Amino acid sequence: MEVVETKNEGLVRDYKITIGANDIEQRVDARIAEVGKTASLPGFRPGKVPQKVLKQRFGQAVMGEVLEAAVKDSSQEVMAERGLRPAGQPKIEIVSFDEAKDLEYDLSVEILPDIGDVDLSGLELERIKVVPNESEIDDAIDRIVKQNRETKPVETPRPVQSGDIVIMDFEGKIDGVPFDGGKGDGIRLEIGSEQFIPGFEDQLVGAEIDKQLGVKVPFPEDYGVEELAGKEAVFDCTVREIHEGVEVTVDDEFAKSLGMDSLDALRSAVSDQLGTEYNRLTRERTKRQLLDKLADGYDFGVPPRMAEDEFNQIWHQIEHAKEEDQLDDDDKGKSDDELREQYKEIADRRVRLGLLLSHIGETNSLTVSQEEINRAIMDQARQLPGQEQMVIEHYRDNPQAMASLQAPIFEDKVVDFILEMAKVDEKEMSPEELNEMAEAEAKEAADKK
Repeated sequence: MEVVETKNEGLVRDYKITIGANDIEQRVDARIAEVGKTASLPGFRPGKVPQKVLKQRFGQAVMGEVLEAAVKDSSQEVMAERGLRPAGQPKIEIVSFDEAKDLEYDLSVEILPDIGDVDLSGLELERIKVVPNESEIDDAIDRIVKQNRETKPVETPRPVQSGDIVIMDFEGKIDGVPFDGGKGDGIRLEIGSEQFIPGFEDQLVGAEIDKQLGVKVPFPEDYGVEELAGKEAVFDCTVREIHEGVEVTVDDEFAKSLGMDSLDALRSAVSDQLGTEYNRLTRERTKRQLLDKLADGYDFGVPPRMAEDEFNQIWHQIEHAKEEDQLDDDDKGKSDDELREQYKEIADRRVRLGLLLSHIGETNSLTVSQEEINRAIMDQARQLPGQEQMVIEHYRDNPQAMASLQAPIFEDKVVDFILEMAKVDEKEMSPEELNEMAEAEAKEAADKK
């Protein structure tokens, strides 16, 4: 095998590789001999077919198999001998080959950058801890009360009030013609819950039992059904029953009805739940801060094709957003050239951070266990009740989907590892202070753009 390096620039290595005709012939003969051990052809006993006959019968198929194996083996040998760590699938292009002649092909490979040692001990970060206040806990319990409250029919007949639960029939029409999905009988609706299109529930206030009422409302311009979006509709409504909420006393008995030992236990559980949600939000903030510091602290070249692939994914999303008029306000008014330059920088940053996190994970022997993957699959399955088996089979039969599930788990493990190594200053804040800080940071980020 003859290897000539034709390019050595940055993270790109190109080679012209030649495999001699004799080598190819020997590979073919060896493979033909293997085939001959089990080949069965008319007029010959199994395993006794002459080499010449085998070549005539299987030569073309064997040649394709041999060439594929020769290219694969030789390209891996070239990279291994030179200590190259490919950043992706190498590009291989056959230059020339004919029977009894040399095989010549070009190999182009992008290699991973040499990141070197990463010192995490000097990394300084801030972690926010938010302790829910009593007012927040009260509000959360009020929501629980509303979700679990019982209702009863009103005892004295009266018109519908905001907050009532009504049982109603309705039929919607556009230009006097009923439309699909616009009819309902015995529908339960809480007035003020905003379950129906804007303006519908407000017009039911004052309605009386068994008296038809015409509700006129326009469908929103962005309504999910294109045929209805933006059109004026009239709903013929008849309220059949009016229910009102039963007064609930928030005490130990109420807490026990929810499976808690006491009201104090309920308040503690609500506080923990709110704290968990705040921890999720503040962790995301700490993670962004960590990634910003890593991006500022480590600058190295990234494999061009990896950066191009990442940019193409981002740009596809940008073009879709433009078509749907959903571009971020900061991006509106910018030319395509300006947007391309902006998002190429973002793509480079993402690839660089991905490589850096992967490097930290590998050098510190961090891995994702099958148990962790299974747990993530079950979490996904629980989000689609009744389709759990379908979700499990999807990941089992789709390696790419499995890899997409594994990547964020690995990233979170690396982030947790870095946080353990870094100097993290924990700062306690109230929910109000957290909101003020988030708004200030969002404004600062927008100003930088």
